[in-house]
Amino acid sequence: METNQAIIALTALGQATRLAIFRLLVEAGPDGRMAGEIGEALAVPGATLSFHLKELVHAGLIGSESQGRNVCYRANFEAMNALVAYLTHNCCAGSTDVSCSTGAAAACAC
Repeated sequence: METNQAIIALTALGQATRLAIFRLLVEAGPDGRMAGEIGEALAVPGATLSFHLKELVHAGLIGSESQGRNVCYRANFEAMNALVAYLTHNCCAGSTDVSCSTGAAAACAC
């Protein structure tokens, strides 16, 4: 992931509603959720939801698929993992600690 891509993704996630949407879609897994379900679960009005979904799609953090008259949104796990990898790339300043080399930031002993 390039620096500019990371900035766009972090900017998108730096807003409470968009972060909540993204976390909800991560929780939903590969099946994703319909736009109406997202709005209902988070009590976000349709126009506001559309704006936030558009920003997350633009950032590459989620994708959408039309299913008839409805739209299903899914987290882009590849983009999420690339962002985490970007953020932890130089974790522990090159330490040879095994927990750092796994790429699992939560397990890192820094």
